[in-house]
Amino acid sequence: MNTLKKIYCRGFQFAFKMAIPILPYRDPKEMASVDEVPLLLKKLGRRSVLIVTDGTLRESGITKRLEEALRVAGIKTAVYDKVQQNPTIRNVEEARRLYMKKNCKALIGFGGGSSMDCAKAVGARLAYPKRNIRQLKGILKVWRRIPPLIAIPTTAGTGSEVTVAAIITDSEKKHKYCINSFPLIPHYNVLDPSVTYSLPAHLTATTGMDALTHAVEAYIGNSTTKKTRALAKRAVRLIFDNIEKAYKNGNDYQARNNMLHASNMAGLAFSISYVGYIHAVAHSLGGQYGVPHGLANAVLLPIVLEDYGACVYKKLAELAKASGIAKEGDTDEANAKRFIEKIKELNKNMGIPEKLEGIRKEDILTMARHADKEANPLYPVPVLMDVRELSRYYHMVAASE
Repeated sequence: MNTLKKIYCRGFQFAFKMAIPILPYRDPKEMASVDEVPLLLKKLGRRSVLIVTDGTLRESGITKRLEEALRVAGIKTAVYDKVQQNPTIRNVEEARRLYMKKNCKALIGFGGGSSMDCAKAVGARLAYPKRNIRQLKGILKVWRRIPPLIAIPTTAGTGSEVTVAAIITDSEKKHKYCINSFPLIPHYNVLDPSVTYSLPAHLTATTGMDALTHAVEAYIGNSTTKKTRALAKRAVRLIFDNIEKAYKNGNDYQARNNMLHASNMAGLAFSISYVGYIHAVAHSLGGQYGVPHGLANAVLLPIVLEDYGACVYKKLAELAKASGIAKEGDTDEANAKRFIEKIKELNKNMGIPEKLEGIRKEDILTMARHADKEANPLYPVPVLMDVRELSRYYHMVAASE
């Protein structure tokens, strides 16, 4: 990256870091069971609600308990269950139209990050009915209040139940849009381990590694605070201690509960301190090929950390110590490398590949441009990179290289 762009990026990031104490971050109010939702809606005076979810989740019966509880409580319920793995602009618009048709007064995002992000984007469109998603993408484009939003995560990974961001895919342009605005933070979230029991093992693995990526990128960036550093350390420790337990036994209540809270902590950390190039590259792969976000992050995480090299050794060593895998007396470099090896070990033990299939050389420049546009100047990464430098990661992660 040229010197002038570096100065601009670092200046932009510094300004945002200085503004952290006065920006309207807020932590959603937390609930422990979906059974609490009907009473909450009654207290809010909202007698009709739209549940935004995906077809597979609804067919599995996971949403039935909530739907029945809402019916018994006399709350009119509409369900949009067509959210795709990478939610699209079409998903958002269809859900918005259903919300208006059924005269709903509140939103529930029930599922993984896709469902919660779709619900957030629906809220944004309801707040700005004359603007389309493309006009709302980017930083701080949404300032109006959205309807009451309750987020119910069924995966322990995205952290979308606490974040300012919604990631929406433009199917026509094969590109993911980030909408980053404070009103998108859900008002309430429900951390109920029972709704995660049916999550397949491979999704438990990749979404859990997504949460780990959130914590690590938030920690190694240049915009950390005392709060976000503490949250990231706790999240990493919980993930290292519980992810394989949840992977091997999906009905392990304690492991599922710990993973939900780890994901929540990591989400809070990166909402304030942001993520980095791992996410930017992963988003471009999702937009271009539909690669699941957690999978892309899991594969990229050790590769990018190794590539950063010495500039992240100290911080990775701190995470190694916090997670209980550091060796007393070893150098920062040794403990940082031990931390990266632990990530590789987790990936291997849970069947996550080292490379990604299907990456075409002719698409790399386009994806790198998308990653550059997303990350620069916002993400306070350890090392600044331009399109050419980011292009290397697609070659490094491609199975065919």
